[in-house]
Amino acid sequence: MASGAPALLLLSLLCLPSLPPGSTSCPAACRCYSTTVECGALGLHVVPPGIPPGTQTLFLQDNSISCLELGILAPLAALHSLYLHNNSLRTLEPGTFHAQSRLLELALTGNRLRGLHLGAFAGLAQLRILYLAGNQLMQLLDFTFLHLPRLQELHLQENSIKLLEDQALAGLSSLALLDLSRNQLGTISHETLQPLASLQVLRLTENPWRCDCALHWLGDWLKEAGQRLLGSRDRKIVCAEPPRLALRSLLDVSGSSLICIPPSVHVEPLEVTANLGENLRVACQASGYPQPLVTWRKVAQPREGQPRAQAPPEGGVPGPGGHGASDTGSGMLFLTNITLAHAGKYECEASNAGGAARVPFQLLVNVSQQQLQGAAPPAAVGPAPLPEASSMAFRALGLATQTVIAAAIALLTLTAMLLATLICRRRRRRKKAPGPPGEGALFVNDYSDGPCTSAQLEELRGERGHEMFVIDRSKPLFAEAPAHGAAPGPAQGFALQPPAAYEIHC
Repeated sequence: MASGAPALLLLSLLCLPSLPPGSTSCPAACRCYSTTVECGALGLHVVPPGIPPGTQTLFLQDNSISCLELGILAPLAALHSLYLHNNSLRTLEPGTFHAQSRLLELALTGNRLRGLHLGAFAGLAQLRILYLAGNQLMQLLDFTFLHLPRLQELHLQENSIKLLEDQALAGLSSLALLDLSRNQLGTISHETLQPLASLQVLRLTENPWRCDCALHWLGDWLKEAGQRLLGSRDRKIVCAEPPRLALRSLLDVSGSSLICIPPSVHVEPLEVTANLGENLRVACQASGYPQPLVTWRKVAQPREGQPRAQAPPEGGVPGPGGHGASDTGSGMLFLTNITLAHAGKYECEASNAGGAARVPFQLLVNVSQQQLQGAAPPAAVGPAPLPEASSMAFRALGLATQTVIAAAIALLTLTAMLLATLICRRRRRRKKAPGPPGEGALFVNDYSDGPCTSAQLEELRGERGHEMFVIDRSKPLFAEAPAHGAAPGPAQGFALQPPAAYEIHC
């Protein structure tokens, strides 16, 4: 950029200021020359309003601009070059350059960018040169530059980049120059450089390279196909570790000396019982070379009939309702305010270029009887289902909690048996108890021919022993009186009273 300063000064001396077509003003304190606007070193904190829409070159360098608000550059669709170097930019929101489809050169050198969001460069389909040197970038995530298919130069030197993910440079098929010098790179994968089909210049010097088995491919590649990409200065890829290879050039180290030690993991104890509301810290000690990356994960509990699966990492320790979590790098698992949702199986995994190792860890949560009684009732009507004794969730509970649940199940079973016994006894008593008087007897009364008397009733019994009284109309209402010629009895001398008829209601 310094080589362009004399030309700009000469232009300002020879040319009279003229405004772009359609514009009537120039931002305060800025200088406008045809399609160029110079607003550098003015102490600006934001992009000044009123920049003519036809501007093709915009200088905003050496200011104090800390952010680019979404839409602030939308009127400047004709931009070809945008210089924002030596400002205080901390982040680039996705869509910031959505309207700059004609932009060819973007300078962001010397800002305070710590990371790049996916989509930060969306809309820059024609961009050829991107300057990101001298920032505070620490890692480049997958598909960071996916929206730059025509990019030819990418300057990333003088950052603090430690990690390049395998797909960080995906989409840069036209890239000819990649400068990663003076960063904190210890390793780089072969997959990272594979998308760079047009690469002609590669700068990897002045990084603390860790010469182990992960760089075996790079040594071979630099000695063969990659040597054409390195100048005489760029070939000095010096090892920083291990100590036995320190200060030696990677090109001078044999492949058999680039070794890794697979990790080993140790967790003590392997099972812990914690009470509700407590905090827990579990250490996972890992060793190996290079230093393994330690990750804690909570393993999802499989349901019956479903395959076993691992919950995806969500970052941080698991919350009360979370099923999966990871804690990378620290080797410690931190759990605060433990709930039943934390109970279950965890895995500590250590991985490096030599392999991976895992150790399971079981967390049981103990629930006291007072906590069960003080728990809020469920919103749904009806008793909440208890966990089955054979389920994974039941086994994850503490011993005291398992005892309480088993006792509750036994009490419910005993109550159900007692109720069934009482019901059976009551039914038996009803069958054996005698019925009320007259139950089972059939009384037939037919008043169509007048009242009946006891002389007309016949007592019968049915097949099941039921008593029945049937009227026989062929019999007289009264029993026949003795003949007139019969000898008089003790009541001789008195006239017999005629028998009275009584109506029988059956």
